[in-house]
Amino acid sequence: MNQPTMKHLRYFEALARHRHFGRAASDCAISQPALSVQVKELEEMLGAPLVERGARQIRLTSLGETFALRARDILRSVEELGDLARASHSPLVGQLRIGVIPTAAPYLLPTFIKELAQHFPGLDLWPREAVTQKLVEGLFEGKLDTAIVALPMSEASLTEVPLFDEEFILVRPVEDANRPVPSAEMLREMRLLLLEEGHCFRDQALSFCKISSTLPRDLMEGSSLSTLVQMVGVGIGVTLIPEIAVPIETGSARVSVARMARPRPTRTIGMVWRKTNPLSDQLHHIAGIFRQAGLAARDAAAQ
Repeated sequence: MNQPTMKHLRYFEALARHRHFGRAASDCAISQPALSVQVKELEEMLGAPLVERGARQIRLTSLGETFALRARDILRSVEELGDLARASHSPLVGQLRIGVIPTAAPYLLPTFIKELAQHFPGLDLWPREAVTQKLVEGLFEGKLDTAIVALPMSEASLTEVPLFDEEFILVRPVEDANRPVPSAEMLREMRLLLLEEGHCFRDQALSFCKISSTLPRDLMEGSSLSTLVQMVGVGIGVTLIPEIAVPIETGSARVSVARMARPRPTRTIGMVWRKTNPLSDQLHHIAGIFRQAGLAARDAAAQ
């Protein structure tokens, strides 16, 4: 029997992940018929079906589910072989795939990229902005080397390195600048503008205000901090944003900012990666660089 190739594994893993031939083909940068042929060829090699093909959707067979897990492990191991070779280089060279949550990316990435270019001129940085769940999936699938997220993650298979802490800052209409700062309890009675579901910053804001995420409320949701701040500027409500976002997001809006009363809401920004990643020593070094840059960015925002 012919043995499956890396191409077979890669294409089938994409299909298992997307559960859709078209999206899997797009992910692999090939045509849908070409991917279908490769999956069919793999099934013929194995002598058993991996996929149940329906009119509108596909399902993996029992063998397909098990095979997908093994294929993912193999593909990740192959990726780590390349990382093992890269880890032998000093300083680090080649591609570094880094994910960043949306509530940190616009405010940290420019500084981080500049710092990495100075310390590792041979490093080719590939950033990706996505919500935490997508970044964790990327790490586990071997599509990301590391990610900048809000800690803790509580994933046993990930190394977590704290970078810096920052406060949540209250943004309200400019007319409210001289009014007393509301407490967390008072915020529950105000129109609080939040990021849409999926953003960890939303969950942290709800937790601070002791608002149940399942409780129906007259809340406006937005896909970005910029949208929320602009809405506050026209008097729709109030919002909370991370400290590092204040200089960029509030500069063009008619808003005022204020720190909450103690104990103030905070979050910890950190860097995570798979514990099995051969680049672990280099990533610890990079985390140290990011820590200094992140602290500088936070302190500059606080001024």
